[in-house]
Amino acid sequence: MDQLTRSPFTRLSTTDDVTAGLDLTGRRAVVTGGASGLGVETVRVLAARGADVTIGARRPDAAAGVAEAVQALTGNPHVHVRGLELTDRRSVAAFAEAWEGPLDLLVNNAGVMMVQRLTRTADGHEVQFASNHLGHFDLTTRLHAALAAAPDGARVVNVSSSGHLFGPVVFDDVDYRFRPYDPLSAYAQSKTAGVLFAVGASRRWADDGIAVNAVNPGAVRTDLQRHVGGALATPPEQQKDVRQGASTTLYAAVSPLLQGVGGRYFNDNTEATTVDERPTDPEVLVTTVAAYALDPDGADRLWALSEGVLR
Repeated sequence: MDQLTRSPFTRLSTTDDVTAGLDLTGRRAVVTGGASGLGVETVRVLAARGADVTIGARRPDAAAGVAEAVQALTGNPHVHVRGLELTDRRSVAAFAEAWEGPLDLLVNNAGVMMVQRLTRTADGHEVQFASNHLGHFDLTTRLHAALAAAPDGARVVNVSSSGHLFGPVVFDDVDYRFRPYDPLSAYAQSKTAGVLFAVGASRRWADDGIAVNAVNPGAVRTDLQRHVGGALATPPEQQKDVRQGASTTLYAAVSPLLQGVGGRYFNDNTEATTVDERPTDPEVLVTTVAAYALDPDGADRLWALSEGVLR
């Protein structure tokens, strides 16, 4: 790993801070889960800076209201909605096949957290791994040609979590067929997969001008916590509002400071420190990334697994 990438921004920086002065006119972006929580803020700022933004949403009718509100707020009419259910391969394929022209930015933001009971998709995959990783892997690889066609290079941002520090991908049993189901370990492996996917994609696609990174937004109270009663385990002093939480996503997505940088994991608008053991201090934990999440061999193994189950 090269020297850590630093920035002038901090955990308190907002989406407006990290994008100040940027003109994204002519850039085309897709934000999955862009109709709720951090996704709405991501869409708002991209639109405010002039980008043409498409929201990928499970419920396009509900998302239409968000798109209209962002259009009115930013004065940018180029905010669209398309249906996208990440656990349905037909929906993912339809979204990708309908896309025309280059794609400058893909923000893999949608996700589910801490589903309390073992739930599998129609394809038989544990729902957190299916939603948070497999669906985004399927979508991103299907959009590879559009990303490669971006005239000034494309970026992909995988929204991960410090939750990845609570467990690696268990390659021999991602769907909990042999081990007892645990909501936290299932969430952890799905978020570890997002980081490994960034590592694997960056190694494969750098020559195509595609940079892929993963980010941790931090502890932000959104609908993501619905399966745990809306609770946040993070101490109050470590929690963020939506504008602070989405800032690291926007930093990785559009900051000129990260031009050509890929395969990294960012916390609080700076690259995380790699650790071989999970820190017990909450203030330290949110600044780190597990070594297993950046392991190139693990990234290759995940790529092969993902391609295998999606054939």
